[in-house]
This record gives sequence, structure tokens and C-alpha cells, in this order.
Amino acid sequence: MDLTQLEVFRAIAEEGSVTAAASKLHRVPSNISTRLRQLEEELGTQLFSREKLRLHITDAGRTLLDYAHRILALTEEARLQVSSQHPTGVFTLGAIESTAAVRLPPLIARYHQTWPDVELDLSTGPSGEMIDGLLAGEYSAVFIDGPPKHPQLEGMPVFAEEMVVISSLNHPPVTSATTISGATIYAFRANCSYRRLFENWFARENAAPGKIFEMESYHGILACVSAGAGLAMVPRSMLENMPGKDSVSAWPLAGQMGLINIWLVWRKGSRSANLRAMTDMLEIVPA
Repeated sequence: MDLTQLEVFRAIAEEGSVTAAASKLHRVPSNISTRLRQLEEELGTQLFSREKLRLHITDAGRTLLDYAHRILALTEEARLQVSSQHPTGVFTLGAIESTAAVRLPPLIARYHQTWPDVELDLSTGPSGEMIDGLLAGEYSAVFIDGPPKHPQLEGMPVFAEEMVVISSLNHPPVTSATTISGATIYAFRANCSYRRLFENWFARENAAPGKIFEMESYHGILACVSAGAGLAMVPRSMLENMPGKDSVSAWPLAGQMGLINIWLVWRKGSRSANLRAMTDMLEIVPA
């Protein structure tokens, strides 16, 4: 039983004859009769009783007609949702935690107010996890730090960010990686790009961190650093929005190394109406 058979069946039920249904569907009557016969044979029951030139729907036909109305209506709804040039339906976004916490709330609020028919679904995680999810089809687009490096992805820089090293208030000034070589640091899992930036900063200056403790949240990192247990690298915007920001010292990285861009990234050739609406609300920052 396919959609064409259901459309034919519905037309016959509404028009009361094969000829009228054929005229409505712009088909020849023989084609309509064949479709109806095939459907009845497939279901193993009569959907209409024949009386001269008229067809009268049977009880089985009435039952099927109810399902046909619902199936065809859902099919049309799905077609409109998918092919619509206006934002609608489900829009799955991924984002690194700091961006989701600091940058996205006002953007999402404005997006929802402008396009209330879109169901926004936001998930957070490290950049590597976001990229893997995007490539696997789990997300429509993701916010990550830095431009995409995969050939199947493209995007645009949308937020300027500064990374800073944080220490306890009584810690000596952090002027370079060599001044804290061997120190304990707190970071997210290995697939976090901010952690890689921190480790690259050490390597660039021929220094190395001591023990790396993996944490699950910025609040946990801040608590450990403020207690003097180690150091960490965090986005300045995230730090400035945390309740304990005054319990630590923030040290900028020399030169331009701490300056990065947050990118909105998507699969090439997959700019849906939902995604276009999102990009229209964002200003491209210099890459």
C-alpha cells in the first residue's frame, strides 16, 4: 500500500465514482480502476460495493478512509516542514559549554521570538564531541572555537573570545608558560580544544604542565584554582559571568595567542531555512 493508492482511494470515496476520481486526479479511468483493484487485492477485502456506475464504500473502506486522511495529512505536513523556505520544525544545535552559557542565551531568545515555529534543541560538550556529532548527523550546526578543519564542513566566525590563565589571588604573576612550568592544571577532557590550546602554549615556550586534572565544569575548575590547588585556562567572558570571578587572578597570554574566534559550523551544502535564519542574526567577526 503506497501513497498513490491511498490518494486514489480517497478520491474515489469522496467523488463516488471512478470517472469522477479520474477527473479530479487528472488520470484516465482505467488507471484509477487498476489502482483500486490492486489495493483491494493487497488488503484482501472489498473497499467499495458496486452498484451500476456508483461505488458505495464498505465498512472496511470507511476504516481505511480514516487512516488515509491522517496518513496523507501527515505526509503533506512533513513535505511542508522539510521543503519550507521559512524556518520551522526541529533545529538541533551543539555548542561548547562557555559559548552556550554566555553567548547563546540572548541569541536563542531572539531567535525563538522571531521564529516561534522552530523547536530549538541545544546540547553542549567539547569541540571534538560537537564536530563528531555534526558529522554523524546529530546536529544541524555547532558552535566551536576556531574554523572547521574537516573537508565536509564550513562555517563563519561569530564571536571574538580571549583566553586567560587563572590562578589563586596570592599566586605570583603569570607572565609566560615558563613561569608555571610543572604546575598542576585543571582542564576538560582531551578532546577539548581549550585544553589543547593550553598545552600548546606550554609547548611553544618549551615548558610543560605538571599533573592535569580533568574536570567536568567551569565552576569546579574555578573552585580548585581559587583554593590554590593549581591553574587553568578559561574564556574571559565565561570568567566574568561566574559568581566566583573575584576569587582568582586572570592573566592574559602574551601576543595574540589567547585571542580566538568562536565559529558556527555546519555540513557543506546543508544550509536549511532554520540555519539561514540563525546566520542572518549573527554578525561575522574578522577571522
